[in-house]
Amino acid sequence: MGRGKIEIKKIENVNSRQITFSKRRTGLLKKASELAVLCEAEVAVIIFSNTGKLFEFSSSDMKRTLLRYNKCLVPSEVPIPTFKPEEPKEVDLLKLEMAKLTSKQMQLLGKDLTGMNLQELGALEQQLNEGLLSIKERKVEELKGLVSSTGHLAPLVINNNSGSRETANSGLDDEISITTLTLCIHSTFSRVITGYLKIDVQLIGNRLVDLYYMKMYLWIFSWWE
Repeated sequence: MGRGKIEIKKIENVNSRQITFSKRRTGLLKKASELAVLCEAEVAVIIFSNTGKLFEFSSSDMKRTLLRYNKCLVPSEVPIPTFKPEEPKEVDLLKLEMAKLTSKQMQLLGKDLTGMNLQELGALEQQLNEGLLSIKERKVEELKGLVSSTGHLAPLVINNNSGSRETANSGLDDEISITTLTLCIHSTFSRVITGYLKIDVQLIGNRLVDLYYMKMYLWIFSWWE
């Protein structure tokens, strides 16, 4: 009877595994030697046991055979992944943007100016001056609206440079009286003349009022400075 077919799987018994390794290794190296002799082939075999012990066979010189083998290797077509630094997360970007806005707000308040150069300080000063001018213009528009709607100017309390509080329009009492009279004359004059002469006196009256407002604006601006 012939030998039964051996199942190819790991041999669990250590002694049996070592015996099988020794026999098979010897048979493999013998077959490699026969192949080299019979076919004039250049054969090299390298074996490492499970304990790390090296066994080798070469029909010629092992180093020369390995060098020849390395020259015959085909470069891998799989691209080697290149390292890319991790992109900042969205949360980190939002934190950075918030820090910039906070720093900008502090600079507008006149704080956190240590790291700014002369050019940046000049740009900040210009921005603040433009904002102050816009505020002054808006205040004048509010004053004009009060005069147009009520015919008189409500008291406006402003802090001066010394820290005391005073009424900004205290020196405009005479001007306000003139304004009220001008508005009344303008209204009556428009109704009468428009009915008879059919001319646009409204435009003329508006120009007179604009001249007064310009005078008042210059007075407030010089007082504020």
